[in-house]
Amino acid sequence: MRVLAFTLLALAALPTPALARKLDSTPRTVVMTAFPPEWDALVKSVDKPKSYKINGLTFLTGKMAGKPVLLMQSGVSMVNAAMNTQLVLDRFTIRRIVFSGIAGGVDPGLSIGDVIVPQDWAQYLEVSFARKTGDSWKVPEAVDAEAPANWGMMFPRGVRMGNAAEPVKRHYSFGVDPALLDLAKKVAGDVKLERCVQNESAACLPHDPKIVVGGTGVSAGVFADNAEFRDYLSSAWKARVLDMESAAVVQVAYANQVPTIVFRSLSDLAGGDAGENQMVAFMALASVNSAHVVRAFVAALPN
Repeated sequence: MRVLAFTLLALAALPTPALARKLDSTPRTVVMTAFPPEWDALVKSVDKPKSYKINGLTFLTGKMAGKPVLLMQSGVSMVNAAMNTQLVLDRFTIRRIVFSGIAGGVDPGLSIGDVIVPQDWAQYLEVSFARKTGDSWKVPEAVDAEAPANWGMMFPRGVRMGNAAEPVKRHYSFGVDPALLDLAKKVAGDVKLERCVQNESAACLPHDPKIVVGGTGVSAGVFADNAEFRDYLSSAWKARVLDMESAAVVQVAYANQVPTIVFRSLSDLAGGDAGENQMVAFMALASVNSAHVVRAFVAALPN
């Protein structure tokens, strides 16, 4: 008993785990990016910055357009995005999440440089791989009527989950916050997008880019550059844009009941480009255009 009592006292004396402590009590809007070009387009807009380091990531608090914000990088791809979305919610006091970044265009009506603000996000590789049986496929679990069409052996299965306000059910997509989407519609008409940026590797656009609010975005841990699969995503998922993080961020936000919205500017056409993939040529421009809209959006947020 003495040994047990001593052990319990020793454990009680240990410092509280870092994950249990909030580092900042000010309610803030997370302005999330995935990687350096997206961060670079926004970091100079953060006034009076204060930097925190957690797990090798930088979290920059300050103000943007007079509003309390936290700028961060999620890291590229789905696991990084989900993990670090939960991390920022655990360690800071967060009102909402606003994602700014680049993406590949799926909707044939969209062009490089356009900024897209989808109303919902889906994970297109949350699927079952079916068994080939003669000329057909046998899926290992039943597919319901709401499932998007398959692509060969890949049959969308969605994900079952709920949150504190909703029971567990199957989701094929997760919606962004409706009030934030309405605000994005109001802001969209007041923002001028760029055709060129000052960057040695950047190209200029031959057209004026536009802002489009609504439709579906899709995400997976895949750098997609395939015209046939792009057509599938457009027809089966009604996707307008694809990336590698947003659906993960929106799903984690849903679980935590945190209002979220995503702004993505097209750096390429995900396999629909006339020649080679254009991401390297246009990622700086796309990052800047998304940042322009996000700054205006943050400025329009209620105090």
